[in-house]
Amino acid sequence: MRLSQFHLHTSKEVPAEAEIISHKLMLKAGMIRKLASGLYTWTPLGLRVLRKVERVVREEMDAAGAIEMLMPAVQPRELWEETGRWEKFGGQLLKIQDRKEAWYCYGPTHEEVITDFARQELASYKQLPACFYQIQTKFRDEIRPRFGVMRAREFLMKDAYSFHLDDADLDRQYEVMHEAYNRIFTRLGLEFRAVFADTGAIGGSASHEFHVLAASGEDAIAFSDASGYAANVELAEALAPGSRAAAGENMTRVETPYQRTCEAVAELLKVGLERTVKSVAVIGEQGFVLALVRGDHQINEIKLAKLPGLADYRMATEVEILENLGTEPGFIGPVKPLKRVHVIADRSVAAMTDFVLGANEKGFHLAGVNWGRDLPEPDAVADIRNVVAGDPSPDGSGRLQIARGIEVGHIFQLGRTYAAAMDCTVQDANGKAVTPTMGCYGVGVSRIVAAAIEQNHDANGIVWPEAMAPWQVVICIINPKKDPAVVVAAEALHRQLLGMGIEAAMDDRGLRPGAMFADMELIGIPHRIVVSERGIVAGTFEYRHRLAEASENIGLEALLMRIGASA
Repeated sequence: MRLSQFHLHTSKEVPAEAEIISHKLMLKAGMIRKLASGLYTWTPLGLRVLRKVERVVREEMDAAGAIEMLMPAVQPRELWEETGRWEKFGGQLLKIQDRKEAWYCYGPTHEEVITDFARQELASYKQLPACFYQIQTKFRDEIRPRFGVMRAREFLMKDAYSFHLDDADLDRQYEVMHEAYNRIFTRLGLEFRAVFADTGAIGGSASHEFHVLAASGEDAIAFSDASGYAANVELAEALAPGSRAAAGENMTRVETPYQRTCEAVAELLKVGLERTVKSVAVIGEQGFVLALVRGDHQINEIKLAKLPGLADYRMATEVEILENLGTEPGFIGPVKPLKRVHVIADRSVAAMTDFVLGANEKGFHLAGVNWGRDLPEPDAVADIRNVVAGDPSPDGSGRLQIARGIEVGHIFQLGRTYAAAMDCTVQDANGKAVTPTMGCYGVGVSRIVAAAIEQNHDANGIVWPEAMAPWQVVICIINPKKDPAVVVAAEALHRQLLGMGIEAAMDDRGLRPGAMFADMELIGIPHRIVVSERGIVAGTFEYRHRLAEASENIGLEALLMRIGASA
């Protein structure tokens, strides 16, 4: 490949809307170009990287026994109505009409389509297990597309779906896919973690997310410092702290005229934030609910929603707070409410003594509060908070650490939700119609590209892992028009590298060395070789690895061994 015959267009400036480093660098490197909000054209350079990721994903899916197919991106409304998701999926579902005014959606996912395929194609248990996958463009109408391809409306995804006669076989396939995903991200050279996760809108039972670790990650991941335990903070269990100590203080009413937060109250009273209690008022099926967490903790909305009667809870309004507690936000607590209030205490709150909380009176809090003496025991005790660094690991080994991650893969045990809703059945060995159980396995192919940059970059640009780089090696030719011998030497080296199975390109654009080298660093080429008149005379080539501090002059044999060993 000659770069003089390739479209490589780098730039120094990026739009102000580019907030994160991957978005900035993909624009500067000329990998993507914006067409409209959340819609991007992948340039020839960007497409080379995208195809590298796609190839690894495809090879591992094939090795795992999945069969590739391709389903339509545009899906009929009727399928989504069968599962109830036409309305339930929400505003992210882009709905369109054809000339006959029939409704369709641009598929954000393909559970309905694959289940329709299965109910037509799979008739007998003898055809199971079956696992199909595709690499297809998806569309989700994000309310605020941002971060380039990280949160675009249109994106490339690998989604696979498996069908099984029983749950045991689904468990087996789930482990197969788990291992396949580990291989995918390992081969791509990424630092990642597989974490227990919530199933979310897709549904199902067991679920793991695969996160590329990066400081800019939107998700918080909790992991043990002494074991392999890892989970999304949304799901990680916060263990009970132990038995409650005896009361040591008398309850006192404290004036807090301007202190409406736990932080402000703790500062006024000169106590640790962990001695305060935060009361969160919500409305659930059972009515008005106060959820209590320690002042230094945060409510976990997903955990709270999993409690009985709170699946569709909402935050209480100021009017509802006044009607039930007789005061306004900032001073609320479970003390002498006007009406019956259901109190749910986090495990850590249930073990507290001598704590501080709202007095249900404007301008006042209570200190030295104790359960049983000053407050009735809570109606329920549950894990309703986010874990924090230093919490004991739920598996009993070590302490939790918190890292940031970018979700690039997600696997689910869907169960029979979709198959049952769409009347998908097969005959078992006794000729009886049974509903198969399903698995779902997704990889964000285009998102991996951005996530890899978030994890691998420096002040000069992208630092691709070898498996993802557009080329492993670029040969930079100094003054190609001035000295034909330089071009001949570069072409000979290029042929040798290609013969070794190494993807190599020649930069014969005739740029000044500084501009040429800056481009190669920006687009993240792992190995740079300079061919110059001086090197030809000396019988050496100037070689520099992308992460090396300086270049070195080495002979051809040593050069080929160096690159061959790292390829």
